[in-house]
Amino acid sequence: MTDTHATPIAVTDGLGHITGDYVLDVAHSRLGFVARHAMVTKVRGAFNDFEGTVHLDGDDPTRSSASLTIDVASIDTRQPQRDEHLRTNDFFDAANFPTITFVSTAAERVGDDTFRLAGDLTIKDVTKPVSLDFEYNGSATDPYGNQRVGFEGTTVISRKDFGVSFNAVLETGGVMVSDNITLEFEISAIKNQPAA
Repeated sequence: MTDTHATPIAVTDGLGHITGDYVLDVAHSRLGFVARHAMVTKVRGAFNDFEGTVHLDGDDPTRSSASLTIDVASIDTRQPQRDEHLRTNDFFDAANFPTITFVSTAAERVGDDTFRLAGDLTIKDVTKPVSLDFEYNGSATDPYGNQRVGFEGTTVISRKDFGVSFNAVLETGGVMVSDNITLEFEISAIKNQPAA
């Protein structure tokens, strides 16, 4: 029996039309994260300011690439006091490390509508390889004539790997903030129009 999930699929039927260069539409995209809080619940947040570019090759996904820059100070967990703490050197140290970056190093198709993007994630000047699986949600032309594509993806990282290690021990023996953080990406990207 062959394990089809382990073998990248090189040819993407019917996706040649999405080939091109794109910019992330910040107003219709979300870069979020989920952390477990006090061992019993989850805190969700997002970064509101970011920019990114994507090159898609629908015929040969291995030739696709992406880059992303996030403004750390734009962190938003809907609780201002917590957000201010996250900006300090206990966590992201936004004053000294104002951006988080991701630069892809490889891409492949791993399912009918699933693509894997590997790359280098840099937080607080620490760079580690990460891998993200994205589901292709489709493409459409919006009312303004822009061609859009949509992707959703997640990955889990250890925040301690990037020097974000602050924590507090609870009386019950657990910790205030989980080490593993789930990163969530909901991407809408607009295709660059050729110069007239």
